Amino acid sequence: MTTHTTNDKAVVLVSGGLDSATTLAIAKSQGYACYALSFDYGQRHRVELQAARRVTDSIGIVEHKFIHLNLDSIGGSALTDSQIQVPTSGLSDQIPVTYVPARNSVFLTLALGWAEVLSAYHLFIGVNAIDYSGYPDCRPEFIAAFEQMANLATKAGVEGHHFKVHTPLIHLTKAQIIQEGLRLGVDYSLTISCYQPTPSGKACSVCDACRLRADGFQAYENSINTETKA
Repeated sequence: MTTHTTNDKAVVLVSGGLDSATTLAIAKSQGYACYALSFDYGQRHRVELQAARRVTDSIGIVEHKFIHLNLDSIGGSALTDSQIQVPTSGLSDQIPVTYVPARNSVFLTLALGWAEVLSAYHLFIGVNAIDYSGYPDCRPEFIAAFEQMANLATKAGVEGHHFKVHTPLIHLTKAQIIQEGLRLGVDYSLTISCYQPTPSGKACSVCDACRLRADGFQAYENSINTETKA
């Protein structure tokens, strides 16, 4: 695994969920000085922001910035519009209503702006192209296109500094993500992956995010049991 000096700064998107916690732990383990960025974007609940704070406190970072957005003013997603019901019938082949229009584009753009101010040329995001809900802004093609844009659209890029968007989870299954996180000491009890938790932070257990999380832990446990029997 490549390591870096602490002179290498990285802006890491942290949502409070399992994937972003693992991504932060990976960035930290690779020697980056990590600056966490979280968004209060008008999502259905704020429990994930509390989880994001717990995660960064646990892993240890240089700074944690919260940015307030009003994506709920445009709606279009079950996560930003209370009139749209969060689906609980399981994953389908269609892009679900929990997709938030342009969310990763907006988040990465703001991360890029902060990174340029910090002279940090590494961005980390916990997108995944295997165990995900079909979101178009989690695909490798999107990440490659954004990275190209980042180096065209910034003063730093024009002056020869290359921005790199790191997606360490993009080709991992949820079970593999969990395995890597546990290896790095991530405390997943601090995280929340639910789309509609209770105000106290209890997961609903039936939304897509809860199903993917539960299936991931079950697959991880099955792999451990298989290795033990072998």
